[in-house]
Amino acid sequence: MSDTPSPEFSGLEGEMEQQAFDIVRDVVSRYNTELIAERRAPVPDEERVEVLKAGRQAALEDQRHLEYADPQETARIAAAYAARLNELKRS
Repeated sequence: MSDTPSPEFSGLEGEMEQQAFDIVRDVVSRYNTELIAERRAPVPDEERVEVLKAGRQAALEDQRHLEYADPQETARIAAAYAARLNELKRS
């Protein structure tokens, strides 16, 4: 038995990787939007700015990690960032 994915499933991994990349990109974009809004506030909350910057940096690192992640790690990252995106949309 070979470790090579069968042809009918090989394209699915690429789709999952792209979906995960897109979700993380959306989270980074949301962090950027919120950072801009917070910095433009009459009295910016510096603690919130730092939290947003740290979240954005972590997302960028995970986005780079996707290039080397196996399918299970890719799925974990996609699920985590889908949940984070929902949280950010509610805040």
